[in-house]
Amino acid sequence: MRFETAPAPHVVAGFTVPRVMFLVLLALIPVAIAHVIVLGPGLALQFAVAATVALGCEAAALALRRRPAGPALRDGSVLVTAALLALCLPPLLPWWLTALGTAVAVLLGKHVYGGLGYNPFNPAMVGYAVLLISFPVAMTRWPLTGVELDWPTLAQLTVHSFYSGAPPPDLSWDTWTGATALDALRTGLRQRLTMQEIRAGAPFGALGAAGFVSINLAALAGGLFLLRRGIVRWQIPAAVLAGIALPAALGHALDPGSHPGAVFHLFSGATMLGAFFIATDPVSAASSDRGRLIYGAGIGILTWIIRRWGSYPDGVAFAVLLMNLAVPLIDRYTIPRIYGQSRD
Repeated sequence: MRFETAPAPHVVAGFTVPRVMFLVLLALIPVAIAHVIVLGPGLALQFAVAATVALGCEAAALALRRRPAGPALRDGSVLVTAALLALCLPPLLPWWLTALGTAVAVLLGKHVYGGLGYNPFNPAMVGYAVLLISFPVAMTRWPLTGVELDWPTLAQLTVHSFYSGAPPPDLSWDTWTGATALDALRTGLRQRLTMQEIRAGAPFGALGAAGFVSINLAALAGGLFLLRRGIVRWQIPAAVLAGIALPAALGHALDPGSHPGAVFHLFSGATMLGAFFIATDPVSAASSDRGRLIYGAGIGILTWIIRRWGSYPDGVAFAVLLMNLAVPLIDRYTIPRIYGQSRD
């Protein structure tokens, strides 16, 4: 069976690829600032490595394919991939794992399929998923949130961990790292604790995951900026958020002792980043308005299912990749027919 997909990336008329990509990078600045304030300076280090490796891999792949590297290196698309991957990685991750994930994202997630406009999967999520499956301990080591942290000490821990993969001799992982709210939720439910008992822990805040509320609010602000500028359309973000919120609200209404409410899910993990910046990737997302609604709703529902019953605490990356697989089928049955043509 042959699935026909409209050419990508799909951008609003009048916007060039470099302009779109650099507006996306601009919209990510509030998220980056909130990330550094809450979780320390690790993001800056991760992005420096990711951007360097991404540009190097992009140039090498284009050279092997005998394509000019200049336009691709200047259009900003590979920097967006590096930025999204860096935002998803733990700030304490060693540099060599960041480099590996970035190389996988650019080479395996993008150039294996022919480069920009041909990759069926979101490259940043390909790199993230490979790292999470291959190095689960390092990928789930996050700084403590919900407690007062000594930022200079956290910076020292971050730098030492980034370069050596281990904490300084006078510090320990147990003192400065801990489970995120989503991880604590998954562990607590497996231990048959009630939501009241689970939420009494430090990782939980008034709305969602402590610390991650401000990060999600910053991502929401950046996403609204992209909507305002016409870079993304409303269907995917709205469908993703509804796909998470509606089953979460229903589960909470039926069994509040085992299901956190919709607000918790919306302001925890990578919800807003996923809805506005990851799921909306113009290459790997659905093409029609109706298809975008189906695609986004699928990501939201799968994210909630993975968070509730899966082996991984968040689920945004795997939900996006699974729905990327479904895009050709969604496009086949949702792209409007040209007048005078019939479907086979």
